[in-house]
Amino acid sequence: MTTCLVTGGAGFIGSHLATYLLDRGHAVVVLDDLSGGSRANVDPRAELVVGSVAEPSDVDAVFAAHKVDRVYHFAAFTAQVVSHFAKRLNYDANVRGSVNVINAAIQHRVSTVVFASSVAVYGDLPSPLREVDLATPVDSYGLGKLTVERELEITRRHFGLDYVAFRIFNVYGERQLLADPYRNAVGIFVNQVMRGEPLSVYGSGEQVRAFTYVSDIIPVLADAPEVPGTTGRIFNVGSNQLSSLNQLAEAVRIAMGVPDQPIAHIPARDEVSVVYTDTTLAREVFGNWADTPLAEGLARTVKWAAGMGPQELSTWIDLELGTDRLPDWLRHVVGRLDRQQ
Repeated sequence: MTTCLVTGGAGFIGSHLATYLLDRGHAVVVLDDLSGGSRANVDPRAELVVGSVAEPSDVDAVFAAHKVDRVYHFAAFTAQVVSHFAKRLNYDANVRGSVNVINAAIQHRVSTVVFASSVAVYGDLPSPLREVDLATPVDSYGLGKLTVERELEITRRHFGLDYVAFRIFNVYGERQLLADPYRNAVGIFVNQVMRGEPLSVYGSGEQVRAFTYVSDIIPVLADAPEVPGTTGRIFNVGSNQLSSLNQLAEAVRIAMGVPDQPIAHIPARDEVSVVYTDTTLAREVFGNWADTPLAEGLARTVKWAAGMGPQELSTWIDLELGTDRLPDWLRHVVGRLDRQQ
């Protein structure tokens, strides 16, 4: 039996990954500090260890207590849009935390690390984004993810630790953190409808993204170490279906049966207008996965969210640069948080 360590396994994608691995007959240990995850997300067949990848002692203790064969490294600070304003948190979690995991994997002779990277590494390059494009991140989050990709490459060369890195983006579905005011447009929109609030669309709403239903890509992420010719490589993984934020808001309203729910266009963010990837390479290597239609994926997500009910907004992110340096869009979000207190 293969023992898999899933960092961030109490979170959104990580918890789905852990359950899939368990269903495939693997033993699973979850390391999560529960800042953005929940005990309720953890499959009871997995062993949950509460701890942070940013703390070397927490990481070392997990590896010392278990004979880990593979690591699925999904623990991360994932609020890309505020990474400029939470630099310490971003780099502590995403760079230092990853180095802690990599060091332990070397010391305990782990076979493979599967790393959750992001298309944020590409920066503002024109879409469709391809793995051969020169990564030029334009925010702290993307820079951190690219740093870890490079570190994995160097580590493989010097120590023989195999890795597979996946650049993913805009994943949605059951177990999203609905209370998060900063990230995951689907979760934000769904929670706003349940709270009876207008849907907040930044700027014109014509920004284009590819929204990926979580269950579509889990088998690719989980089975990667067993697929020949994948180690030491980076793959774009996600949906090929494109939607503007306006179209997404409309689809959420329809899925929730509130077609007349107001939409509020709030100050625009400094963000890339069009972001989507070319997933040809991954589909050739791993086999073509189905892209769940947005309406179908939203219907499943909404059904789950209805059982959760409206969530009070909350965040564990401390903005480090002071409120006088915040752009208008971020002041708007902070104002929503403040009004709850």
